[in-house]
Amino acid sequence: QVQLVESGGGLVQSGGSQRLSCAASGGRTLSTYAMGWFRQAPGKGREFVAAISRSGFTRAYADSVKGRFTISRDNAKNTMYLQMNSLKPEDSAVYYCAAATKAGLATSKNEYDIWGQGTQVTVSS
Repeated sequence: QVQLVESGGGLVQSGGSQRLSCAASGGRTLSTYAMGWFRQAPGKGREFVAAISRSGFTRAYADSVKGRFTISRDNAKNTMYLQMNSLKPEDSAVYYCAAATKAGLATSKNEYDIWGQGTQVTVSS
């Protein structure tokens, strides 16, 4: 089974930018999965951030990040990305990448089969 590893988290100032990466290894190639990013802040549930189809042609975003975040993927490199711009303190959370064995987009966490360990993003005010 494919394993996912996130990287790129850390501390950033409000208004700044950060790019997260999700690298896949083992099992099937990333191109056979719909992919997504989720986040979880302390005391809150895991919420949807962005999703991308297998081909990368179709994408979806949570309203809270629309216009600021961009999801992308490079299937040749077995890697997915989340470019985060104009970061706000409320974006602080552990960010998880996930893979779903389905066609199209997957925007619910229940649709995802494989999860990474997460990477912490902290936005200071």
